[in-house]
Amino acid sequence: MTETVYDFRSDNVGGIAPELLEAITAANVGTASPYGDDDFTRGMTARFRRTFEHDRLSVFPVATGTGANAVALAGLANAFGAIYCHATSHINVYECGAPEHFTGAKLVALQGADYKLHPEPLAAALGLAGRGNPTRVQPFALNVTQPTDFGTLYTVEEVRALCDVAHRHGLLVHLDGARFANALAALDCTPADMTWRAGVDVVSFGATKNGAMNAEAVVVFDEAAAARLPFLMKRGGQVLSKARYVSAQLDRYLADDRWLERARAANANARRLAERLTAIDGVTLAGPVQVNMLFTRMPSAAVAALDRGPFHYYKLGHEQRFVCRHDQETAGMDALVAAVAGTLA
Repeated sequence: MTETVYDFRSDNVGGIAPELLEAITAANVGTASPYGDDDFTRGMTARFRRTFEHDRLSVFPVATGTGANAVALAGLANAFGAIYCHATSHINVYECGAPEHFTGAKLVALQGADYKLHPEPLAAALGLAGRGNPTRVQPFALNVTQPTDFGTLYTVEEVRALCDVAHRHGLLVHLDGARFANALAALDCTPADMTWRAGVDVVSFGATKNGAMNAEAVVVFDEAAAARLPFLMKRGGQVLSKARYVSAQLDRYLADDRWLERARAANANARRLAERLTAIDGVTLAGPVQVNMLFTRMPSAAVAALDRGPFHYYKLGHEQRFVCRHDQETAGMDALVAAVAGTLA
């Protein structure tokens, strides 16, 4: 008999949303041109243009978030460049040097409260970057992780302020949106407002964490970068031979509000779990719960109780990370709270 396990490691652990599984099945009829030259990919592009309210954007389906980030940044790169990012950004910590490998660039990591970049320190750093000095790398891109890997959010105004600084210093802006839907649901704004209207030039658009199967996209608003992307994708092994299966998912993903409903439900589950855990003496939050992630600090006895199972979660130093899905089991949240409360009673 299989033991029940309650999994809070990531929103990646969940299954495929039913409507996206249906989209894959529908795309599996007959033949289609390979490498993205198919009606499913053309339909997906039209869908993204309507959703983002931008009739000239280009969109490229990829299978992984790391591939999306690496290709997106390579499309902005110069041959002797630097990418500015937060020290805790996903591209700086969790991608094994893929952005550097694809771009040949140096990552310049900045500190910032709440795991976010802030306009004044960014402007100061860019002012000291040595623009035009042949002994210094030349900045070409700013990376903004939205939401951050620690669950904090940039407001639309904060994104716009960072974009203004970046553009003033000649940089283009890349938004890493692995949890794009969760950020959008939390901010209650439109995709256009959070991206190109705020000044973002290219987006790594994530869907896998919110119900898709290996389906991500690079969304490009800068036409010069878009022209380079097909070559960079092929050279980097990112062109999908059977792109229709990813494109069909992404088209269906944006066809109605279910993607946002899932994100809202996941965010709400995280808030409820945080409220219940912090009602227990000895448990505190390491930061605000703004999307579907929470980071706690709890006594070692409670951590040991959780480690005995049946729970999966991640530990980051003295903090514990729990990520909630839209379909997070109520029984699992009840059991987790009971295990902590019972130990600390």
